[in-house]
Amino acid sequence: MIRGMAMAAEKKLDCVILGLLSHEELTGYEIKKRMDTALKYFWGASYGSIYPTLSDLVGRGLADKREERENNRNKLIYTITDAGRDYLKAWLKAPAERDELRYETLLKLFFGNESGEEQAIVHIEAFREKTETELAYLLKAQQALKACLDEDETHKYYLLTVEFGIKTCRAYLEWCGEAKKTFENQEKKQ
Repeated sequence: MIRGMAMAAEKKLDCVILGLLSHEELTGYEIKKRMDTALKYFWGASYGSIYPTLSDLVGRGLADKREERENNRNKLIYTITDAGRDYLKAWLKAPAERDELRYETLLKLFFGNESGEEQAIVHIEAFREKTETELAYLLKAQQALKACLDEDETHKYYLLTVEFGIKTCRAYLEWCGEAKKTFENQEKKQ
């Protein structure tokens, strides 16, 4: 328990943001950018949830903020506090509550009898193209991370998540080929 709250009840975005801040101080914009790049394959959040969470973290003493002026603009920079680091470490030690897979493509295929095989193939093909793009990005990230392994201990943790993404993308591409064959084999039988 942290400050009288069970870990199961905690919002994960708190921990995601604290995890990012544990590596470096960031603005809200930079946090969103990290989520849209480094974390996009397994986590995401909107500005509408990031900024209230940052405010809450500051209010709870888990993060600090300071204002800096850059290019005639004020920007808020957030850092993790010692209490925030303790909170993050406690969350990291707790077992994962659930890992879930949610793909709109699969949802559309599940109900695909309403739109037919041709539309299902369109969805499968779009998913394949998106996955190929993601795989190319992950392979480049893997190469860059492997080149940096000796420089910084954190790179091996990043590399593990990238390699998970690579294996997942390859499995998705294999599934796409098999799924298309399912429809092609049905056409041959008719």
